[in-house]
Amino acid sequence: MEAVDPTVFRLAIFVLAIFVGYYVVWSVTPALHTPLMAVTNAISSVIIVGALLAAAAHGAHADLAGGTVAASTWISKGAGAIAAAFAAVNIFGGFLVTNRMLAMYKKKEKK
Repeated sequence: MEAVDPTVFRLAIFVLAIFVGYYVVWSVTPALHTPLMAVTNAISSVIIVGALLAAAAHGAHADLAGGTVAASTWISKGAGAIAAAFAAVNIFGGFLVTNRMLAMYKKKEKK
């Protein structure tokens, strides 16, 4: 029996997580939407910390021939910057949606 390639295994887990996430989010009742958004904002804040750490990565070793930083460092910096941007958009959008949902429950002022 041959071993499964780790990349294929991780890709399968990622695809399954997409399906599970889709069905979990769309089955949430409107009353639970605001607490769910608060939790996703908290998760995104943890993600943005990791993304900033990846974006601030510096090479521990230099190429002996030219003294340049390894290409993997630039990939991690770029991926970290992209992840930080996506997480920031997710957090900002989450707060907008949460604010709008909470505004729906405010009492209307009588004129």
